[in-house]
Parts: sequence; structure tokens; C-alpha cells
Amino acid sequence: MKGAGKPHDLELRAGQSEELLKELHILTREGRMNQDSRRKLKQVYHLYQFIEKLLLEVPAGEGSPSLADHGAGKSYLGFILYDLFFKPHGSGHIYGVETRAELVEKSGLLAQRLGFERMSFLHLSAADAAQAAQLPERIDVVTALHACDTATDDAIAFGLHKQARFMVLVPCCQAEVAGALREQKGLSLSRTPLAELWRHPLHTREIGSQVTNVLRCLYLEAMGYQVTVTELVGWEHSMKNELILARRTGQRKRAAAERLRALLAQFGLQGLEERRFAGLPVTAPADPSAACG
Repeated sequence: MKGAGKPHDLELRAGQSEELLKELHILTREGRMNQDSRRKLKQVYHLYQFIEKLLLEVPAGEGSPSLADHGAGKSYLGFILYDLFFKPHGSGHIYGVETRAELVEKSGLLAQRLGFERMSFLHLSAADAAQAAQLPERIDVVTALHACDTATDDAIAFGLHKQARFMVLVPCCQAEVAGALREQKGLSLSRTPLAELWRHPLHTREIGSQVTNVLRCLYLEAMGYQVTVTELVGWEHSMKNELILARRTGQRKRAAAERLRALLAQFGLQGLEERRFAGLPVTAPADPSAACG
């Protein structure tokens, strides 16, 4: 690390484009970096380490690897992935999916200026992207970094539709389950002492976030993915810190589906199954012979 106040006071990767980092306002025009930029770059670097390993597992082929980044925003992640991995490898394509038209336009213009030819930016929601003609039939890697509330679920649905090999998810602002818990709080408190976990508004938000991610992990397992949950970076850098890594095995787990349904019933959230957890494996029927002597 170089001296404080000097250019590049956080180490850049070999071959990394300083012009890109300046365009993303991570580096100033003089090549310096403030504390907020350092934090952003550290998060993206850490996530890159996870994604790079997955990209290296994708079999070589025309158009491979392909990556769809949902809730791309200013496309910090997509641009740095392209600069560090896709550009030197000379193959593959990144699709940035974003609902804000002005960010899509800016990212497209920046990709043109930098010569990042295998990047596309689409003005679409994650929910609409699954059927969009601009995207290929299959996608190797799906990412969603801080996609708010149900946008993470839409990214998961997209990944399932595209039979993604890998999904890399950092959920954010999970409000749907907390809202449902809040609506039926009175009934729950009379039905089960577990409802004390979301009796107070702050706890409702926290338990809602936790339950949401547990349900997502069970859903991915039920739909044929091996799931790992870890920290993205230290809590001192971000409170939205949970990283869900899903690897497609193709082996759907009925037991995970049963646990998911049981949790939905326990928390009074059965209405979410059709909206968020479509296509779950059917629970095995009871064996009538088991009751025979």
C-alpha cells in the first residue's frame, strides 16, 4: 500500500483500468481514493473473488461464460468483472439488468467509450428479463448485489428459468415477509409463543429478513441447487452482508420443499408459496402399506 494521500492508496489489480475506476468515481482524476470509494472497491473485490472461481468452472464454448447482473445500478460489479476477467479471457458476455433508464443509458455509453464490446445493458425488471428476447436461452451465472426486497426473488426465478449454473446473491431490504408477519401479528401471538420473535416492530423487521433468506435457501435446495451462506465483508463495512452462493446440481430435494412449507405454515405465510416459491417438488404421499401389520 502506498502512502496516504498518494495515488492508488488501495492496491489495484494487475492490468486494471484506471480510466474505468475514474469513470466510476472510485478514483479521482488525480488517481486518489476517498474512504467511501475504498469501501465500495473492497466490497466489489471481495465479491469478485467468489465469482471468479465460479466463472473458471464454466465450460469453454461460444458465448461462455455468460453472466446476468440484476439490479445492476451503475454497474460497478459488471464493469469490474469485465475489466478483470472477461476482457483478458477474450470471451463471454455480461448483461446488466436495471429498471432505471438513465443508468442503463449511462452504462451503455461508458462501455462503448472503454471498448467493452461484450457488455449489454437492458432496461428491464428482473421479473421481465426471463422472457426477454435480448437475453440468451441459458445463462451461466446470475448475480444480484443488493437487489431490494422481492427483486432478489425475481433474480432467483430468472436463474431457475435460465437453468443458471451458479447464483450469487446479496439480499437487501427484505420487507415482504416482515409486512406479512405484521399483518397477522395478533392472531400469531395467540396461536404460538414463537410470535414473540416478531412482537416488536424492530424485531419484526429483523426476523422478517432472516426468515426471508432461510426460505430462499430452502427454495434453491428444493429446486436443485447446493447452497452456501457466508459473509460478504465485515459488518463494519455493510449491514447488508449476507452472501448466498448457489451451485446447480439438478437434484431437487423434496425434504427441503417440505421444510419450506412447514416454515410457511408455522409463520402464517402460506400465501407466499404461489407468489415466491413456484414449482416446489410435490410432497411424497403417505405409504398406505406402512399402516399394515
